[in-house]
Amino acid sequence: MRATARDLRVKTREIMAAIERGEEVTITYRGKEKAKMVPIIGKESGDGGPRDHLFGIWSDNPKVKDVNSYLNQLRGGRFATG
Repeated sequence: MRATARDLRVKTREIMAAIERGEEVTITYRGKEKAKMVPIIGKESGDGGPRDHLFGIWSDNPKVKDVNSYLNQLRGGRFATG
């Protein structure tokens, strides 16, 4: 499916319905392709999957196994409680 930048504003519901059906949506701006919206495969909203992952970034880095503790370590005392 192709949609213009204006369609994103005006026809958001129809575009999201197309994505939910598994279609890829190409977004154009002034007649030129600018972006592509694709469905997330294997993920359904509200499936209860992990929320705090790094989307594959550093997935093999042992320091980042627990994202929350890694971020707390990076933040240091700035967000420390107590």
